[in-house]
Amino acid sequence: MADRSDFVQSLERGLAVIRAFDRSHPELSLSEVAAATGVTRAAARRFLLTLAELGYVRSDGRFFSLSPRVLELGYAYLSSLSLPEVAEPHLEQLATEVNESSSVSVLDGYDVVYVARVPTSRIMTVSISVGTRFPAYATSMGRVLLAALPDEELEAYLKDIRLDRLTSRTIGSPAALRTELQRVRAQGWALVDQELEEGLRAVAAPIRDRAGRVVAAVNLSSHAGRTTLEAIRRDLVPPLLATAARISADLPATTRNRRR
Repeated sequence: MADRSDFVQSLERGLAVIRAFDRSHPELSLSEVAAATGVTRAAARRFLLTLAELGYVRSDGRFFSLSPRVLELGYAYLSSLSLPEVAEPHLEQLATEVNESSSVSVLDGYDVVYVARVPTSRIMTVSISVGTRFPAYATSMGRVLLAALPDEELEAYLKDIRLDRLTSRTIGSPAALRTELQRVRAQGWALVDQELEEGLRAVAAPIRDRAGRVVAAVNLSSHAGRTTLEAIRRDLVPPLLATAARISADLPATTRNRRR
């Protein structure tokens, strides 16, 4: 941010309190919220009581949890984004054609965020739905989106990113990631082999707006036990690229890169 004087730290901390709740932590005590967000108990209490007054948090007297009203925060984004509505029929057609799960994601900071998904079977230990986030560097869709960044933005990302080894195959250095992203740029699609989770292979292609800018990515994911890398390149890449082209062609002229 160019001018930190415009930065509202209390808003940042309030949002951090909301993000402290997730699938693994649907209920948190006051102390747990304070520890998760790095604020004092007194500050955590004020944030939680304010959120409760606004209807975003509820409490049984000991534990706090999010209320359904938090969905409003994301609905404004999803309802104004035509991409999921455009993509879903194409994902359904693709998933039926190849019998593999298909998804669309956008880039949000260092993560990919799922905005549309058509599953055929569950092949990950973590359930994936709209709103699920994964580190971009370890995913096929993330690499497609990172490869499309302007050089200056990509270099800044590579300088700042922390590459956690999610599996033994996860790419381990910014230099190696840079090389892989150059490959993705050249070939127009990305293939990730068990870097996000053991047993998961995925291939992704870019979705472009009318100006040719990459605004999202579409993927197919498969279990390594039933699909070889050769089979992915031979059988999945062509229909994936065709689907990406159809989604891109159907996007309205007003669709823009909504990366936050």
